[in-house]
Amino acid sequence: MSGAETHKTPQKAVMPKSWGGEIRALLLLGLPMAGAQFIQFLVFFFDTAMIGRISPEDVAAASLGTVIYFALWMLGSGPVNAVTPMVSQALGADQNGTQDARRSVRMALWVVFFMTPFIILLLTLTERLALMLGQDPVVAKKAGGYVLVLGPGLAFALGTMALRNFLAALEKTLIPFVLVCIVTALNVGLNYILIFGNFGAPRLELVGAGIASSLSYIFGFFLFIAYIRWDARANSFQIFKNFWKLDWPRFKDVVVLGWPISLTTFFEGMLFNAAVIIAGVIGVMEQAAYQIALNVAALAYMLPWGLSMAGAVRIGLAEGADNQAAVKRCAGVTLIAAIFAIMFMAIPVVLIPEAITSLYLDMDKPENAQAIALVIGFLPIAAAFMLFDSVQVAANQLLRGLKDVQWPMLLTGISYWVIGFPVAYILALKTNLGANGIWYGLMAGLLAASILLGWRLKKRIG
Repeated sequence: MSGAETHKTPQKAVMPKSWGGEIRALLLLGLPMAGAQFIQFLVFFFDTAMIGRISPEDVAAASLGTVIYFALWMLGSGPVNAVTPMVSQALGADQNGTQDARRSVRMALWVVFFMTPFIILLLTLTERLALMLGQDPVVAKKAGGYVLVLGPGLAFALGTMALRNFLAALEKTLIPFVLVCIVTALNVGLNYILIFGNFGAPRLELVGAGIASSLSYIFGFFLFIAYIRWDARANSFQIFKNFWKLDWPRFKDVVVLGWPISLTTFFEGMLFNAAVIIAGVIGVMEQAAYQIALNVAALAYMLPWGLSMAGAVRIGLAEGADNQAAVKRCAGVTLIAAIFAIMFMAIPVVLIPEAITSLYLDMDKPENAQAIALVIGFLPIAAAFMLFDSVQVAANQLLRGLKDVQWPMLLTGISYWVIGFPVAYILALKTNLGANGIWYGLMAGLLAASILLGWRLKKRIG
């Protein structure tokens, strides 16, 4: 620690004393974060929409490959997401202390890159695993090739998340939003070139989409490093000082806080990804249609998720400052904001499912007719569970900002795998509901999670 840091009197974060003040603070921080999440996820929208112009089978392969890819991404995301509560609570207790934040961010990056070789090794097993799960051999082969070219960018995507979480704790979200827009535009441009073979490039189709994503993730990571070095406040933390020196105590802290977050994320995300497998057992068209409808639901989820991430920062600052009145205001404002945010997407999904479907599939191709009909049927059900989704993500993020991670891990495990998955499996494969049953199972899991996590949050803040 520098001499300046040693002798400064700790300066606690100053929190708004009114609900109106907290609303303004959350929106100022959260709207750029929500926008960044939304724009970033547009990559997957454009991936799916462009791949859909090749064939529904390629959409199914992308969805299947994504199951494996995001399973590993979710396991790696825990240390990354531990940065938010660790840095925000440290700054809540002392706005001038930089060493504590620096140690947390640096060791989070260490954990991510330490995991990378193991992640790449597991990705090589995608095709074999897909065949073991009863998936179509052609789809499984395409999925295997897709994730192999996605793999090299995974560590950089997680690293970028760690840097974004650090910047959010500094309440710097506007420029990161701009940077995310730049990276997304690059990804879309590379998609256009590599998927379809434009501007003299080879036509790589699904593999081209994977290469485009990896290149964009790598570029984005170094773009955020450049911004951190340029910004005076962020640079004062000297995140990369002694970067190659292992800080074992903080490495351990990141892992201890991060692994329950990883499992919590894994429990939720794998419910939706396991549903891809169930849909694939029913049929390729059902799998493609499920992926499209899930893409729409996930796009809607980005808005409350971004606001909830901001809520985690705000409640972490309040907790670090030992301001319990502010903790309660942060929780209430975040929950309300998340619910309102999801409605912006849920209402159009209910009212114009045909128009939304046309963004993904060519409505004039006869071979797409079955997938189109399925998507149009799925979307209103997906819209219905969005309310529960917004509540559970807000409660989960708020608990995370309080470093309450063990209980959410247990409660999400129960919600999604004791309730949600069995309901989806039974209704989809054992009743006449077919693929629609998957969505009712997802709804049951999200309803349970919203109730249980809401209960835990209320108990935690009093």
